[in-house]
Amino acid sequence: MTKSLRLRAAVVSLLLFGGFIAAWHLATRGSSEVAKMSPEYAALMGATATQGKSAMPGPFEVGAKLWEHIKRPFYDNGPNDKGLGIQLGYSIARVMTGYLLAVAVAIPLGFLIGMSPLMNKALDPFIQVLKPISPLAWMPLALYTIKDSSLSAIFVIFICSVWPMLLNTAFGVASVRKEWINVARTLEVGTVRRAFTVILPAAAPTILTGMRISIGIAWLVIVAAEMLVGGTGIGYFVWNEWNNLSIVNVIIAILLIGVVGMLLDQVLARFTRMVTFPE
Repeated sequence: MTKSLRLRAAVVSLLLFGGFIAAWHLATRGSSEVAKMSPEYAALMGATATQGKSAMPGPFEVGAKLWEHIKRPFYDNGPNDKGLGIQLGYSIARVMTGYLLAVAVAIPLGFLIGMSPLMNKALDPFIQVLKPISPLAWMPLALYTIKDSSLSAIFVIFICSVWPMLLNTAFGVASVRKEWINVARTLEVGTVRRAFTVILPAAAPTILTGMRISIGIAWLVIVAAEMLVGGTGIGYFVWNEWNNLSIVNVIIAILLIGVVGMLLDQVLARFTRMVTFPE
C-alpha cells in the first residue's frame, strides 16, 4: 500500500512538474509585434525588444545556463565571479556554524527550563520578549560590535535558530510521562542519569522537530543576511546577479536555494523518524 502510494505520488509530481515547465515555456515564448526602431536603439535594447522575446528567460535557457554552472561549480575568477559550488559552500558553512552553536545553547537550556518550573517561570519573560524580534534586526548591532560581516551573519543564524529548538526542547522535556519519571525516582536513578536515560529518549522526537524547524529558518535568514553584508555566499550571488541584470542566474540561485533547503530538512526528518517509536 505504501509503495503504491509513493509511486502514484511520484507520477503526480512529475505531471505537475511537466505542466509547470510547459506553462513557463509558453508564457515566455513572446509573440508581440516588434516596433520599428533606430539601429542604435535596437543595439542598446537587445534581443528582448528587437526580436519580440519575453524579458523573462524560459526553462530551456535556464537549463542550459544551469548545466554550465554544474560543469564548473568551483571556478574562482575574483571576488564577484565565483562558482555556485563555492557560493553554496560558504552559505552552508555559515549556517551550520551558527546552527551548531544554537544547538549547544538551546538544548541544555531547554532541558533546564523543562525540568525546572522555577527556571521556566523566571526565563519565560526574557524568551517572550526576544523571540519575536526579527533576526535581521540584530544585524546592525552585530556589525557594530563584532566588526566582521561573516561572523555577524553567523550570529544572526545563531539567534534565529535558538528559539524553535529551545521551546520545543522545553516542551518535550516537560511533556514526558510522569509515570516514567516516578519509576526512575523509585529506582533511585539520579537526576543526570534520569535526564539521559529517561527524559532524552522520550523527548527526542520533539527536540528534533524543533531542530528541523530551526534549520529551515536558518537557511531562509542566511540569504537575506548575505544580501546585506555582501562578500561570498548564495544570498550575495542573488543580489550581485540582479545588479548585473542576469535574471537567468537569479532563477538558478532560487532553485538551488530551494533544493539545498529541502535536503537539509530531509536529513533532520530522517533523524526524527529514527528516534520516533510507537508507544
